[in-house]
Amino acid sequence: MTDRVLILDFGSQLTQLIARRVRENGVYCEIRPFNVGLDEVRDFAPKALILSGGPASVTEAQAPKASSALFELEIPVLGICYGQQAMCAALGGEVEGAGEREFGRAFVELLEPCALFDGVWRAGGREQVWMSHGDRVTRLPEGFRAVGRTEAAPFALIADDARRLYGLQFHPEVVHTPHGAALLRNFTHRVAGCEGDWTMAAFRMSAIERVRAQVGKGRVICGLSGGVDSSVVAALLNEAIGDQLLCVFVDTGLLRAGEAEEVAGYFRGHYNIPLVVEDAGEEFLAKLEGVSAPEQKRKIIGATFIEVFERAAKEAGGADFLAQGTLYPDVIESVSFTGSPSVTIKSHHNVGGLPERMNLKLVEPLRELFKDEVRALGRELGLPEHLVGRHPFPGPGLAIRVPGEVTREKLEILRRADRIYIEEIRNAGLYDAIWQAFVVLLPVRTVGVMGDARSYEYACALRAVTSTDGMTADFYHFDPAFLGFVANRIVNEVEGINRITFDVTSKPPGTIEWE
Repeated sequence: MTDRVLILDFGSQLTQLIARRVRENGVYCEIRPFNVGLDEVRDFAPKALILSGGPASVTEAQAPKASSALFELEIPVLGICYGQQAMCAALGGEVEGAGEREFGRAFVELLEPCALFDGVWRAGGREQVWMSHGDRVTRLPEGFRAVGRTEAAPFALIADDARRLYGLQFHPEVVHTPHGAALLRNFTHRVAGCEGDWTMAAFRMSAIERVRAQVGKGRVICGLSGGVDSSVVAALLNEAIGDQLLCVFVDTGLLRAGEAEEVAGYFRGHYNIPLVVEDAGEEFLAKLEGVSAPEQKRKIIGATFIEVFERAAKEAGGADFLAQGTLYPDVIESVSFTGSPSVTIKSHHNVGGLPERMNLKLVEPLRELFKDEVRALGRELGLPEHLVGRHPFPGPGLAIRVPGEVTREKLEILRRADRIYIEEIRNAGLYDAIWQAFVVLLPVRTVGVMGDARSYEYACALRAVTSTDGMTADFYHFDPAFLGFVANRIVNEVEGINRITFDVTSKPPGTIEWE
């Protein structure tokens, strides 16, 4: 079994980023709530623990606490920011509210040599780090020594070499700590002795073995949307269980231009996977008639999808298992750092899940992966780049990009505008630099002059964002000349649009309004 690291989450928005950095160094890791049971920690058999940051103050009575039993497991522990403070508090040290808070760039003075930064930093030097704390450790537990300090944090980097316990007041997982990833690598490889042998090739083989063991001779049904997640699931299951797999593609009538034909053609032709295509566009549009409220539209689409999917599954002879493209961020977001579970079945529409009456057991081979890791697995499986690298497309499809009532006319206008936008992004060589780009047909008509005549047509908005895993995002900085060219094409070629706007908002952590 490959070496594993367990991260205990105290509520930081950066916890997933810690996991990403550890995995980038070839070490498999998972995240659990800070108050996970000690037996579960032992069952996971980690070679090391990492305690994340968090928004609370250790000095508050109701603040999350680190169990002192964690430090008796005789494995290395690294506490980051709040995690450092929680570790010190659990072991008899003292934490107080800082007289001077530190947020943003700071510089650590390195006092003594330490295994944590051996080969990365030099004792006696001064290195840039990223701080985000109000409290600070004021007295170290027995056995610890200070190996780094800042002006506001006398114990910015601490070490108990005998017990292999380390604490950082700063955040090594962010890019603003330039050598932070190397510090984490030192912890996992030098201190904990991890081999760093976790690769996509190894994951592929272990995932196939797990699927075969779980499914046996049972039949698996997979909802294939053509997105990255479901495409990778389908390819992996096809390799694992062959003709025991049945894929169902529901054409909701809310897809982008040519998408249904592209998906069906590829998976039938290239993989020869049994695929049922349900053309349910008229059914979806009929149920959406007269509906304008966004949440009501999402629920209608989700419920209709379930009806169509269930009908197709029955007609195809049923199944024993349901395969889903659940990813690790879905798993993490279903449990808060306070440990309150809210486990739901992911659907293609993020609206709940399939009804219990279907009595299907779940197969979720991607639930341990982040989005970029799923793309890497897709490449490992031989999926073409145009599928692996395609932008995320929401389950409700174009319906959530048509504010107000969804009609056939609006969908056709939007498809034509969206096709031009994506085509020009590809022509400019920008597609892979953008996480997601799309057009929104705004629920307003504007007066304009086109040629010598007045027009009264729709306005649309163009949006493009950059991201790595969809957890946070920023708008893509297009060249104004590119935007002008695209806007000109859309206005001239798409009847029904006479005005273009550009969306330059960002996506803060934790929001998934367009996923």
